Amino acid sequence: MIVGRLPSPALGALGVASTVLSLLVGMCVFLAYGTTASVSRQLGAGDRPRALRQGVDGLWLAAGVGVVIIVVVWPLAPYLVQVLGAEGELARQAVTYLRISLLGVPSMLLVLAGTGVLRGMQDTATPLLVSVGAFALNAVLNGVFVLVLDWGVAGSAWGTVLAQTLAAAVYLAMMFGRYRAPVRPDLAGIRAAGSAGIALVIRTLCLQAVLLIATGAATRMGEEQLEAHTIAFRIWTLLAFALDAIAIAGQAITGHTLGAGDVAGTRAATRRMVAWGIGSGVVLGLAVVAARPLTPGLFDAGPGTAGELLAALWAVALLQPVAGIVFVLDGVLIGAGDQSYLAWAGVWTTLAYLPAAGLVALSGGGLVALWAALGLWMVARMVTLGLRARGDRWLVTGA
Repeated sequence: MIVGRLPSPALGALGVASTVLSLLVGMCVFLAYGTTASVSRQLGAGDRPRALRQGVDGLWLAAGVGVVIIVVVWPLAPYLVQVLGAEGELARQAVTYLRISLLGVPSMLLVLAGTGVLRGMQDTATPLLVSVGAFALNAVLNGVFVLVLDWGVAGSAWGTVLAQTLAAAVYLAMMFGRYRAPVRPDLAGIRAAGSAGIALVIRTLCLQAVLLIATGAATRMGEEQLEAHTIAFRIWTLLAFALDAIAIAGQAITGHTLGAGDVAGTRAATRRMVAWGIGSGVVLGLAVVAARPLTPGLFDAGPGTAGELLAALWAVALLQPVAGIVFVLDGVLIGAGDQSYLAWAGVWTTLAYLPAAGLVALSGGGLVALWAALGLWMVARMVTLGLRARGDRWLVTGA
């Protein structure tokens, strides 16, 4: 919303750069998801010291991966934004935002890992407080740097980097202060954490590939379509994080109950969380419809962008109940440690999406057609996850 007040193509540049960042950080989401599952399983099995040890291994892995991402991606930034179709001033601003944001990637990954540890320890209150605090600081810094100091998209990136760094510091203080976790790295444990995350990386790469293709397609449709897609995708992501709260509960609860050997409790919790996912999806979908007339004004969208956005928001709203089921079952299976199936399911659902996306490109379909293709992908995910959850192969008990 703040960047939307800047002259064009600032918002489009934010969309392009954020897509690259989402891909990079999204590939590392296993640091949170895998850590939550492993820590909660050990806690359920009654081994708290081992739970903390695995959490620390995740933190060290996060720091190392973050540094590697900076070193590798910094020189590639101009080429990455060009792959997404950005040129000229759009590309220049996207590279500026991306390179500054890279400095915050290690902190972002430490936040992921730290959040995963605390969730695995069944502590969701602390991540809530840290998130609210970091968001408030980020909003203030973005407002000052962009609107007051007139730093442009660079100001938005710097504000976020500073907020992320402070959040990471809080998590480190919690782990090594409150929980008194061992600081020293365990190379064998770090390698094990990395190996366990490979399947989740494949799963996440498939998810990010779909979103990357969608952004690239929107970029080639035109500036108004790209800006509308950027706003619609921001709203989708916001709602996804809301629904993901139930999925993350699924990770922690499933890991804990299976670690304790409680299959019946796992089944009951899964049914309850799926019901929550569907109900929450319906509520969020209705909220999108209700807020739809006001949304273009919130982002200061021009007439052309507003028309595209209003059409795309119908798809965003209709897909929320499906997303509720998908995210919950995804979280449950991650909590069960069923990463191999999730990796294969990610491959097959991505293959189901590619022909639909190709048809949109070849036919010259607009933004609504692009979101319809994304809807097909979500339905494919719902089917593959639902079939797995109905079976028993994922119900592995013990530490």
